Amino acid sequence: MQYLALIYAAPENAPRYGTPEFSAMMAGYTSFTAELKARGAFVAGDGLKPVETATSVRLRGGKVETMDGPFAETKEHLGGYYLIEVPDLDAAIKVAAMIPTAGFGTIELRPVMVY
Repeated sequence: MQYLALIYAAPENAPRYGTPEFSAMMAGYTSFTAELKARGAFVAGDGLKPVETATSVRLRGGKVETMDGPFAETKEHLGGYYLIEVPDLDAAIKVAAMIPTAGFGTIELRPVMVY
């Protein structure tokens, strides 16, 4: 079964770029990704550019509306994702707990509907 692991964190809680803490976090991501690939659980995954670069799109009354930034105002920002292939939710939870951001942010797991 496929799960999308959405990685959220409040920017003020995340390690700052260029610091030893940031380098350690990124090393954790490199190790985690290698582990997923070795298990055959990795389908896809990437970080996202900052929330300030987002554009939200909706269709209202037949007209396309765009807005700068994310649709919802939240303290935690969506920073990346992994698409994983695991047997069940219990396995997905174990994988999500290994994502480095789980220590200071939130990992949302969503089952993927495969049509």
